[in-house]
Amino acid sequence: MKIKKVLSLLLVLIMAVSLAACSGSSESNSNDEGPEADEPGSASEAVTVIKLGTTVNEEDSFQIAAEKFAELVNDGTDGAYEIEIYPNGSLGDERTMLESMQMGTLDMGIITSGPFSNFVPEMGVLDMPFLFSNNADVYKILDGEVGQELLGKLENANLKGLAYAERGFRNLTNSKKEVTSASNAKDLKIRVMENEVYTKTFNSLGVNAVPMAWSEALTALQQGTIDGQENPINVIYSFKLWESQKYVTMTRHAYASAIFTMSLDKFNTLPEDVQAVFKESAQEAAEHERQWVADNEESQMAELRDNGMTIITEPDLKSFRDAVQTVYSSYPEYSDYINRIEEALND
Repeated sequence: MKIKKVLSLLLVLIMAVSLAACSGSSESNSNDEGPEADEPGSASEAVTVIKLGTTVNEEDSFQIAAEKFAELVNDGTDGAYEIEIYPNGSLGDERTMLESMQMGTLDMGIITSGPFSNFVPEMGVLDMPFLFSNNADVYKILDGEVGQELLGKLENANLKGLAYAERGFRNLTNSKKEVTSASNAKDLKIRVMENEVYTKTFNSLGVNAVPMAWSEALTALQQGTIDGQENPINVIYSFKLWESQKYVTMTRHAYASAIFTMSLDKFNTLPEDVQAVFKESAQEAAEHERQWVADNEESQMAELRDNGMTIITEPDLKSFRDAVQTVYSSYPEYSDYINRIEEALND
């Protein structure tokens, strides 16, 4: 009997120890504690998602810039930050996106330079007609003292400018006639960006300039309620403007940058090392996209011709430059920046 009692006691003790072990294991798992929870890639490791909007389609150079930026940020933060790209104006037109960033309801976007003068008037100097002659001059200014100073001024509008990507040198298209000189453009109804400098530039040519968002312009071009628009070759190509436009005139009348822009509030929530990654990634992605634009322009022009567009490659640019000189006299407030730009280019 004594042996049976001893065996019974031993059995009870064994069961008690087993239950305690199981309970401890279950509690540990339910709380996700222990060394395994801190290993990279575990379910408990948070990923911060940043939403980036554009108004263009997936064939556009902005998409190239956005994808490169996303890749660089992911690599630079070891996957802790993920950039979600929203093309096709799904988060609003460019002005709406800038307003959303101001309010902190949108993280960031790649925005054409045109709308910025509505938020920071000094930015309008970069849109002055025939200010730049070539891409090398543009990059010298944008990546230099003047360009970086202007990016800094965006903070006054609760925006953070990270880097200048590229929309490019803009050219005139229309559905009516060949435009070989400034006088040929008279009376055409042309969509321009929602920017006062662009409106005045085209009004000085005798054009009926119509400021409107790009999404609206595409519909207006298809319906024939406007005659044309002005944009770089990569935009004319990526949006298949041959479907509504017949003539391209290589005026290169203005250079438009495309700014990697963040909500300043959102940028300020990032740790300093992550802020550095975002700025460096934006600059590298911008330079990558600039090169992509240059590499693809010739083949894109060939595609425009193949689809029936007539390209006037050597218009009378002097007639255009002469016609737009009144725009410069309209903006005496830009004279200091214009002088600084000219001095920097002559160094």
